[in-house]
Amino acid sequence: MGAGDEMHLQTVKMTTPGILAVMTVFSMIPGGLLSDIRDTWGLEGQQLAQGSTVLHHRQKRDWIWQQLIVREEDPTSRIIGQVKSNSDRGDFTIQYVLSGEGAGDTFEIDEYSGEIRALKKLDREKKAFYVLQAQAINRRTNEPEEPQSEFIIKVQDINDNAPKFLNEPYLSSIPEMSPVGTTVAQVTATDADDPMFGNNAKLIYSILQGEPYFSVQPKTGIIVTSWPNMDREAREEYLVVVQVKDMLGLSGGYSSSTTVTISLTDINDNGPTFQKPQYTFTLPENALIGTTVGRIMADDGDVGINAKMTYRLEDDLEESSTFIIQTNPETQEGVVLLAKPLDYESKRRYVMMAEAANDHPDTRFLTLDEFSDRTKVKILVEDVDEPPVFFSALYEWKVPENAAVGTVVGTVSARDTDAVNNPMRYSINKKTDATKAFKIDPNNGTIAIARTLDRETTDWYNLTIEAKETAQSHLSSSVVVFITVLDVNDNVPRLARDYRPYICEGTQAGEVIQSLSAVDPDEAVQEHHFYFSMVPEKRINPNFTIRDNQDNTAGIVSRRSTFTRKDQTQYLLPVVVSDSGTPALSTTTTLTISVCSCLPAGHCPTGGVEAFALSGVSMQTLIGISVCLVTLSALLVLMLVVRRHRRKNQEGTDTEVKELELPESFSQKVLFYEERGDRAAGLDFCQPTVPLRPHPRRRDRRLHKEEVRASIRMSLRESHLIGPEDEVFRQFILDRLAEADQDPYVPPFDCLRTYAYEGSGSPPGSLSSLDSISLEFEPRIPVCNSKPQVVRLTPWYGGTEEDTIF
Repeated sequence: MGAGDEMHLQTVKMTTPGILAVMTVFSMIPGGLLSDIRDTWGLEGQQLAQGSTVLHHRQKRDWIWQQLIVREEDPTSRIIGQVKSNSDRGDFTIQYVLSGEGAGDTFEIDEYSGEIRALKKLDREKKAFYVLQAQAINRRTNEPEEPQSEFIIKVQDINDNAPKFLNEPYLSSIPEMSPVGTTVAQVTATDADDPMFGNNAKLIYSILQGEPYFSVQPKTGIIVTSWPNMDREAREEYLVVVQVKDMLGLSGGYSSSTTVTISLTDINDNGPTFQKPQYTFTLPENALIGTTVGRIMADDGDVGINAKMTYRLEDDLEESSTFIIQTNPETQEGVVLLAKPLDYESKRRYVMMAEAANDHPDTRFLTLDEFSDRTKVKILVEDVDEPPVFFSALYEWKVPENAAVGTVVGTVSARDTDAVNNPMRYSINKKTDATKAFKIDPNNGTIAIARTLDRETTDWYNLTIEAKETAQSHLSSSVVVFITVLDVNDNVPRLARDYRPYICEGTQAGEVIQSLSAVDPDEAVQEHHFYFSMVPEKRINPNFTIRDNQDNTAGIVSRRSTFTRKDQTQYLLPVVVSDSGTPALSTTTTLTISVCSCLPAGHCPTGGVEAFALSGVSMQTLIGISVCLVTLSALLVLMLVVRRHRRKNQEGTDTEVKELELPESFSQKVLFYEERGDRAAGLDFCQPTVPLRPHPRRRDRRLHKEEVRASIRMSLRESHLIGPEDEVFRQFILDRLAEADQDPYVPPFDCLRTYAYEGSGSPPGSLSSLDSISLEFEPRIPVCNSKPQVVRLTPWYGGTEEDTIF
């Protein structure tokens, strides 16, 4: 092509098997930049697509390149275009190199001619265009003839994709009775083909199933109603099949279909309707209140809140109050319940009207009267053999306690409420009248006294009276009878307690020596009033008199001042106590008044009045004294048991030890004899060993030994507080000497016994070596020539427990 500032556009047809390739040739200025091509590609592409032949002028380049279009899914390998440099003279000195997207595997270039070939079929839906770079290189110099240039290979679309629906499955609902044209739902489909190239991606919708009730707008996919007054009660659900086609529905295109489920929602366009004109129920007369009589049901074609209804009974007030009706919220049934007791003998049949009405009527579709319906309810009462019924639910009677046996207290009466009216027989439940104080006439129910009554023993009775039918059923019922026993003044008053009055020597005339009060088992109508007096005599009592305080108490008053035990120790005083009953009763009690040599505090310690003195001792003091006595007794028993146990242990030893126990404040050395070989040798204090004499009375001697020990303990306890010159200490020495002289069963007394007094102690304690438990004896000169014997010092050297207790 010729060079110049203008850019020429030329279309060349290249015939290949079944392919038409369009080539656009541009003149390019040598040294043009890749960025220049990219900046202007968008505009040039638009102009080419619109078929424009006028382009902006570009600077001339030194070589020619082409924009190529390749049809997708073409299976043949063919030449799709060519690039050529202005420097190419046809002598093959120019080498063409291709790089970029798909170079080498999808596209290749002939290095001599610059022809570009497609190696495999392309898919526009995967990649719509490829950006490649071409370059011309001088074979001789191996230098680029021109800068690298960029071009695009576009993939042309074909209709190879079917449309697809989005957001499946489709579910929708509309109210029943919706007008024609009501929007139901919208379906949407997409096509992967190029919507800008031909009609490959232009879609159109249609209905395959669902007419004549629904229709669809061809371009938008909006489904609308096309049938008036669709009734949910007739048909609740519809399935609509919608088809979509590409290429505007022309032949050769692709299509898809989807299903739309459309439900009709309920509106209140139906009223309740009873299927029966009358409901009949039967009920026994002894049915409990709240018993279900029966159920009625009104049908309503609607559902949910539109089917909610309320039932009510309509009739005269008396019958309506006997029965009530309630609505079951789950089943929408009317439940008839018993509200009052039934009586077959009074009324045997009930007839009522029941009404069912919608709670939420909608007058757009029906009138208000059409939202309710009525039916008749008949209830028949069945006769039941019932137990007898007492005329009164409770009987209360009163009878005086002095009423004679056989006196009639009252009468109970029962009847048979059935039409037969069977006769009755009456009886008293034995459990409620264990004393058999009353009896009843079995024929007429009269209750009379069977035994003498005493209010002070039982002041009221609770009887259960049973009435039983004499018919074969033997039905029975019972009633409670309360009988109150009225009080009669039949008990004499008496003093409140056993008085033991006393008078002290030297009491002055006019002093009160004892206060008196009285009690009466009878019931006081208002308040007991007691009167105290002397026994009426011809002469006045010279010693004492009774002063009535007019408050149910009295006082014994001395009349003289010369009472002495030497003259007389006791005086007898009769006291008369009277009550205020009708008739009045009285009693006489003789009190013994003791004369006492009283203590300065006024108490009398002598016989006969100790009880009065002790009466002031509180219960807590007596309990404390008792506890102390019990504790002391337990300690004594425990000490005896321990002492007996120790004595048994001591008697069981084989070696009998003769020793003398001394407290720590005395220096004591006691020698005893023991057979050879039993223990280690002690100190030499004695002459040669002499066999012990037999002990025919060993037990008696042991008992004597215990008595001596007790005497020693008592003496030593006292010696801690006295000096060595005291008589107690001398007596102790004399007693021990007498014991040694008079006891024929001790070893030969040819050894020395030494007693020493160490004093009564001091705050620092004793410095004697006798206090040491591990005492070591130093050798001393023996007093007697004898073999070594065992020496034991008690309690300082290994004494038993018993030997160390005082």
